[in-house]
Amino acid sequence: MKVHEKRSHSHAHGTGDEEKIMTRKQKADQLKSNEGKESPKKPKLEADNDQHNGKATTEVAKEFEEFCKSVREHLSVAQMREILEANGQDSSGSDASVVIKCLDMLFYGPLEKCQICNGDLEFDGNRYSCKGTYSEWSSCVYKTRSPARKQEPLKLPDSVLNSPVAELVKKYEDPKLRPHRYVGVTDKPFLGMMISLMGRLSRTHQYWKTKIEKHGGTVSNSVVGVTCLVASPAERERGGSSKLVEAMERGVRVVSEAWLLDSIEEQEAQPLEAYDIVTDLAVDGKGIPWDKQVPEEHAIESLSAELKLYGKRGVYKDTRLQEQGGQIFEEDGILYNCVFSLCDQGGAINEYCIMQLVKVPDSNLHLYYKKGRVGDDPNAEKRLEEWKDVDGAVKEFVRLFEEVTGNEFEPWEREKKFQKKPLKFYPIDIDDGVDVRCGGLGLRQLGVAAAHCKLEPMVANFMKVICGQEIYKYALMEMDLDAPDLPMGMLSNVHLKRCEEVLQEFIEKVKSMKESGPKAEAVWSDFSQRWFTLMHSSRPFIFRDYQELADHAAASFECVRDIVVASHMIGHMGDDTLDDPLSDRYKKIGCSISPLDKDSEDYKMILNYVEKTYEPVKLADIEYGISVENIFNVETKEGPSFDEVKKLPNKRLLWCGTRSSNLLRHLHKGFLPASCSLPVPGYMFGKGIVCSDAAAEAARYGFTAVDRPEGFLVLAVFSQGEEIVELKNPPEDTKPLEEKKVCVKGLGRKKPDESEYIDWKDDIKVPCGSLIPSEHQDSPLEYNEYTVYDPRQVSMRFLVGVKFEEKDTVMDAQD
Repeated sequence: MKVHEKRSHSHAHGTGDEEKIMTRKQKADQLKSNEGKESPKKPKLEADNDQHNGKATTEVAKEFEEFCKSVREHLSVAQMREILEANGQDSSGSDASVVIKCLDMLFYGPLEKCQICNGDLEFDGNRYSCKGTYSEWSSCVYKTRSPARKQEPLKLPDSVLNSPVAELVKKYEDPKLRPHRYVGVTDKPFLGMMISLMGRLSRTHQYWKTKIEKHGGTVSNSVVGVTCLVASPAERERGGSSKLVEAMERGVRVVSEAWLLDSIEEQEAQPLEAYDIVTDLAVDGKGIPWDKQVPEEHAIESLSAELKLYGKRGVYKDTRLQEQGGQIFEEDGILYNCVFSLCDQGGAINEYCIMQLVKVPDSNLHLYYKKGRVGDDPNAEKRLEEWKDVDGAVKEFVRLFEEVTGNEFEPWEREKKFQKKPLKFYPIDIDDGVDVRCGGLGLRQLGVAAAHCKLEPMVANFMKVICGQEIYKYALMEMDLDAPDLPMGMLSNVHLKRCEEVLQEFIEKVKSMKESGPKAEAVWSDFSQRWFTLMHSSRPFIFRDYQELADHAAASFECVRDIVVASHMIGHMGDDTLDDPLSDRYKKIGCSISPLDKDSEDYKMILNYVEKTYEPVKLADIEYGISVENIFNVETKEGPSFDEVKKLPNKRLLWCGTRSSNLLRHLHKGFLPASCSLPVPGYMFGKGIVCSDAAAEAARYGFTAVDRPEGFLVLAVFSQGEEIVELKNPPEDTKPLEEKKVCVKGLGRKKPDESEYIDWKDDIKVPCGSLIPSEHQDSPLEYNEYTVYDPRQVSMRFLVGVKFEEKDTVMDAQD
C-alpha cells in the first residue's frame, strides 16, 4: 500500500493528484517569492532598445550620471534638503540618502505619495519602496519600479537659482522634458563588489573571474576590503588556509560557490548569510538568523537547540542564574518575566525581546534584558545587571517595558490592557507551567521511563511517544514556530484567544473586501505582520491566499493550542520523583487505551479499510508505503462515549487526520471544531469537526517526514444526524450550517465503492470500498469530507499506529 503525502499542517488538504511534498528548501523558496520578489527568471534589460523621450536607456543613464556629478560639486547637502522641503518631499535621513532623493527628484521629477498609505517613497537601488506606516502593526511594504511623479514644475530656492548649476537644473524643470526612469532588472548582480576566490572550486578561478567581471564585480587575490571570500566547504574540513583564517579574523563572510551561481541565476546578489560555510566555527556560534540560513541547516539547529525559557517562572538559560538557584522575582502577585515579539517586514525587523528580574539566594536582584533575532545570539543586545536596591531594579524593569512597548507595565500584567504602538514590541503572554519541549521526556529518558512503566507494553510505548519532547519539537520546527528563546508551547489562554480573534476578524474582512491590486495586498501584508508578531516565527512571510492562511495560520494555531494542553498535562517529567511517570500521565489524560487483538474481527476490518482506501501516489521518483503496526481501542471520558453515539442516526466509521503532537489533547478533551471558515479543503464548511471516508486523506496529517516514519490515524464513530447536506463547493456563508448543526457531506473527486461497504456493529456503516472516480470531477476536494458542528456526534474509537516507508518506484515496478 502507498500513501499520499501530508501537508506540513493539519487541515491542509490537497486539491489534485499531482501534489508533491515540499522540502523545507522549496518552502523557503516559496516564502521568498511570497515576500514580493519577482519571478526568479527575470528578463534581462535590453537597454539599447528602450526609448525614453527619444533617448535610449543607456543615454539617459549616462546623462543622469553627469548631472549628478555636476550637482554634487555645486550644491551642499543643506541646499538639497531645502529643495526637497520646497517640493513637498521627505528631507529627513542621512546626508547620503538626502543626496540620492534630491538628485532623483531634480532629474526625474518629484515623487507622488504612496498610493497605499500616503507615505514617502524612496529609491533603494533596486526599486522604490514606501517608508510609511500602514497601521500600528505594520510598515507599508509597497514597492514599485515605476512610481507616479508630480506633473508640475520644480520649486527652486534662490540659493539654487543663483548657483553655477542653475541652468542645468532648470533644464529638467518642465515635466514634459524630464526623462523617464526605468528601473529594470540588470544582469550585473555583483556591481560594486570585490570578491576573493580560494581553493579548489568546481570551476577554475579564471572561469569565475570572467563570470564575476561580466556581472559587474571585480576579483581580488587578497581578502582585505573584499565583500566575501568564495571557498569550497571542503576547506573547513581541512582546517583551512591562512587566507581563510585571515578572512575570519577580519570578519569577511566565507561563502560557498552556490552564492555565485544563485546570484547570477536570480540576477540579484543573494544574502551572504545563507551561504556561509565557516562562522559556526567561531567561538560565539554561527551568528546567522534562522530565516537567513538554508532551511536544512535551520532544521538541524532547531532540533538540537535546548529551550532557553520554559514558562512564566522560567529563568532564561543564558543568564546561568538558575544554576545558582535563581527564581523569577515576584511582588504583589506580579511575576517580573516578560517576553515580546515584533515582526515588521517593511522595516526588515523580526525580533524577540526578553526581560526578567531574578532573585538569587544570598545575593542581590538581577535584571536581565535581551533583544535580537532567532539564531543570531552573537549580535543580540544583552544586559545582565546586579541591583542592590529592589525598588530601583523594579523601576528600571518598568521603564524598559515602557521603552520597548510604549505601554505601562501594571495595566498589562494585571488586566492585560495593551495598545500596540508602531514599531514597538507586543507582549507574548506566557502561562505558569513548563513548555513540553523542556518538560517532556528527552531521548535518553524514554527507555528508562518505559522500562519502569506498569502499563501494558504497547500502551506504555504509546505513552512514551506522546510524552516525549521529539514530536512537539518537530511540529513546531515544521511550522517555523520553533524559537528556543520563546515558550510557544506555554502560551496563555488569553494570548491564544487573541490570536484566534485576529485570525477570524481578518477572514471576515478579506471575504467582504472590495479593494484589489496593491491595496488588497496591503491588507494581507498588515495581517501577516500582525500574525507573526503574535505567533513569533523564525521565517515570517506575507500571506497571499486562503490556502496559505489555512496551512500556516489556522492549522498552526490549532497545533500550538493543542501543544499547550500537552505541556500542562505532561508537566516537568525530568524533575518527577514518581517511580512510574508514564502511568501517572495516563491517569491524568483520563481515557482508556487498550491494544486490539490482531486476530480479532475488528482488527481485520480496519486492515481492510486501510488497504481499500489508500492509494499509491508517486512523488517525484519516490512512493510512500504504509504498514499498520498496531491498533488501539480508545474510550475517552471527555466528549460522547461510544454508547452515547451509537444511539444516534446515520452512523459511519470515518477517518480523522491528526498530527502526533495533537493526539494528547484529543484524548484528553475530545475533538474541537476547526478554528475558522475558509474556502479551502478542511475549512470549507465552517467551524466543524471534519472526517473522511478515505484513509489516504487522514495520512496527510499523520505523515511528516521519512526520518520519522511512525504516525497515527484515528477512526471515529461519526453520526451524520437526520439532515445531511451534500455540497462540492464552499458556501458563501457557513454560519447557517453551523447554526442548524446539520451534517455536510463534501463531495470529492474520488469515493469508496458503495457495493463494498459493510455493516459493523450497532448499525454503523464502514465505507471500506475501493476508491473509484466520482461524478464530481470538478470538485476542489479529492476525497469526500464529512463535517458536523456538534462535538457530541463524534466519538474516537480506534487509534491506528502506522509506519510510513519510502519505496523506490522502479524496484516496485519490477516486483
